[in-house]
Amino acid sequence: MKEIKGCGTALITPFTKGGEIDLENFTKLVERQLEGGVDFLVPLGTTAETPTLEDYEKELLLDRLQQINRGRVPIIIGVGTNSTKGVISNIKKFEKYGANALLVVVPYYNKPTQQGIYEHYKAISESTSTPIVLYNVPSRTGINMSAETTLRLAQLNNIVATKEASSNYAQISEIIGNAPQRFSVISGNDDETFPLMTTGAKGVISVAANVAPKPIVRLVGYLQEGKVAEAALLHHKLMPLFKGCFIESNPIPSKAAIASMGLIENILRLPLTSSTPQTEQLMKKILEQLRVDKLI
Repeated sequence: MKEIKGCGTALITPFTKGGEIDLENFTKLVERQLEGGVDFLVPLGTTAETPTLEDYEKELLLDRLQQINRGRVPIIIGVGTNSTKGVISNIKKFEKYGANALLVVVPYYNKPTQQGIYEHYKAISESTSTPIVLYNVPSRTGINMSAETTLRLAQLNNIVATKEASSNYAQISEIIGNAPQRFSVISGNDDETFPLMTTGAKGVISVAANVAPKPIVRLVGYLQEGKVAEAALLHHKLMPLFKGCFIESNPIPSKAAIASMGLIENILRLPLTSSTPQTEQLMKKILEQLRVDKLI
């Protein structure tokens, strides 16, 4: 990828009633994303329930994705873990799937120092020529990667972007304002896509696009074209979906919505559980309004 930009979808992983990977519905979901016009796809991220997947299951998903996509859009594969050696091992394991870039989350649970975070990514960067996208999500990792550390890492040749989900606008703005021109800042939260892109972010890795790819693609397109008024109107119409997708732990609400559309079974793997009845009703109500607004 010359530049990470546009609307990417953090793909969910559908399961059968027996708890196995549902490759048939995964195929349909990916085709729906491609028909919706997304710019790139992100398998094996947080939204994919990746910590619950066995290695062979990850390869099943990547193999099927490769077959469906056939090079139509770039693929950014999630390879992160809290072991530097583990990340490098994942990169080697998934090399055959020809990732256009790799998504690497800040190491969770260990709580490294900023220098430790820097050395982690530096070692990973030196292990591969594939472009690397940093992923800062302190609500899940327990540690925030500072703007200073991100900007240091942005100087390394194959570190090309960061997915920022810190919700710290001052920090993200500092990164946008001081990063090299070739380095992209990507929103990691759907509800922050509008404010971040109007101040220089290049796109979003979206959860909500699993539910409604076309309007999210349109929102990003408006922002890329500088149509701020049109983007603002669409942003406000989509805000209930953005909020709804995180009323319970991601991807519980988005799976409830997609299941209510008849596209998957509403099944997650422990320790995540399926949505509460209240969440199901809320997501159905949001979908009904999106239909009224002719957004899906």
